[in-house]
Amino acid sequence: MKKNDDRPSWDEYFIKMARLVATRSNCVSRKVGAVITVDNQVVSTGYNGAPKGLYHCVEKGGCLRKLNNIESGTRQEVCRAVHAEQNAIISAAVKGVSIKGGTLYVNTYPCSICTRMLINAEIKRIVYDSDYSDELSKEMLKESKIELVKYSEK
Repeated sequence: MKKNDDRPSWDEYFIKMARLVATRSNCVSRKVGAVITVDNQVVSTGYNGAPKGLYHCVEKGGCLRKLNNIESGTRQEVCRAVHAEQNAIISAAVKGVSIKGGTLYVNTYPCSICTRMLINAEIKRIVYDSDYSDELSKEMLKESKIELVKYSEK
């Protein structure tokens, strides 16, 4: 069978999906999208934003982190948003779909909170688009042996 060289690689295909998912984010600071695949099939997606039915930051007077001068990469718990990776994990759980052994595609490197969840969800591979400064996350991912791939356009 002849190979079609115009087709995107799986990583390109799914990272572009993660970027598209990020456009649904209502975060005023950083729009993040995540796609979880198992055997090259999408099983879940998520974007960062306020929990279901709650007010978004814009409706509450602005970004809580910015209002409190919290440095990026620190104190992630001080935020109204559920992270994209968390929403993708939760969405799979609500639907009763296993993500064990799957790949996470995300447009921003995961924070340490998401990293802990991804490790326990038994994600085996993470493909990310842009960097995020979180030394604890980097340390835990290295220790976890999860395959980590920084996506780059070819």
